[in-house]
Amino acid sequence: MAKKSFAELINSPGMPVLVDFFADWCGPCKTMAPILEQVAAQHQGKLKIIKVDVDRNPAAAQQFRVQSIPTLILFHKGQPVWRQAGAVPAAQLVQAVQPFLS
Repeated sequence: MAKKSFAELINSPGMPVLVDFFADWCGPCKTMAPILEQVAAQHQGKLKIIKVDVDRNPAAAQQFRVQSIPTLILFHKGQPVWRQAGAVPAAQLVQAVQPFLS
């Protein structure tokens, strides 16, 4: 299967895409992992979550001016509609994505 470009990944039709910019060495990123899994499970089929390792994909991080990690960016129809740097509690994350869920 061909590897999808970042633009293709965030242009998921009919579904908002939450991108988690992270790094393996980042403590707060490790804190976010189970929260993202929980939110993904709650909104299965309505929300797509992708993780982008900033060390392996510096171009994607640069494109969206990610300066601290974790940074979460919610894309709706390919456009960034919400952004948060730092770890976020599950309730706050759900509140942010809710308006974009179909």
